[in-house]
Amino acid sequence: MTFLDRINEDLKAAMKSKDSERLSTLRMVKTALKNREIDKMQALTDEEAIRVLQSLVKQRRDSIEQYQQAGRIDLAEKEAAEIKTIEEYLPAALDEAAIARVVEETIAETGASSMKEMGAVMKAVMAKLAGQTVDGKSVNQIVKSKLGG
Repeated sequence: MTFLDRINEDLKAAMKSKDSERLSTLRMVKTALKNREIDKMQALTDEEAIRVLQSLVKQRRDSIEQYQQAGRIDLAEKEAAEIKTIEEYLPAALDEAAIARVVEETIAETGASSMKEMGAVMKAVMAKLAGQTVDGKSVNQIVKSKLGG
């Protein structure tokens, strides 16, 4: 079953159960996946669909940050609920210890020793973690701490 099929099934279930929040989130996800398919002019692979979903989660995290700064806790909570729904379709997120191991391995492989090489390390780490659910900000913080930043 493809991502889109699974989302369509869950969309129907949300309609039947009259779960309006879940329904609107799933409609948004379906639209984002369909738009990406139209842009690409062919069906999405699971990896591409995961990237689209990760992008949606990242957008919501950014929105939460902005809403909290503006004092709009109600909107921040709505975005957080959307993230929970979207994350149901993503692979389990890596914990900080696993990310730190990958960062350490990458630093050893690249021979990086200072903050000047952070860009190269980040690029290599993110390539290794492709297809997995990770927060770029947490990876960035771990790389900074390992490089002494």
